[in-house]
Amino acid sequence: MSVSIALSVLLVVIVGAALAMQAPVNAVLARELGDPTAAAALSFAIGFVVLAALAGLRGAGLPSLTTLGAIPWWALMGGVLGAIWVWAAIWSVPRLGVVTMFGAMIVGQLIAALLLDARGAFGMEARAIEPTRILAIAMVAGGVVLSKA
Repeated sequence: MSVSIALSVLLVVIVGAALAMQAPVNAVLARELGDPTAAAALSFAIGFVVLAALAGLRGAGLPSLTTLGAIPWWALMGGVLGAIWVWAAIWSVPRLGVVTMFGAMIVGQLIAALLLDARGAFGMEARAIEPTRILAIAMVAGGVVLSKA
């Protein structure tokens, strides 16, 4: 494994750990504010400020309306999908616990990934739906069931 790949994997592992912390931290924020949607909005507002500051430090400005108009509409949906993720995590972690919530979300990610791979979505190379891949997802889903048993 190259150093670049190893560092990329390490970064993703660290971010995964941060996400595990984000869900219960945001759940506490929701409890303190009395509403999961307000907590998600505040979390995103703080994230926006941090990212805007980082973009400014890197010399990147906000895109023009012309640039935004040339981008496919679906390429702008990341923020919407992220907002739904944060809200769902805030809402579900007090009900399910962190392990079960993340397990269930990972099952959803794996199912979507399987379908995206099969279609070769977003310009990716198509990969067949194999029985072993379905079994792998089923095993993760079994782990979700066991985590709440």
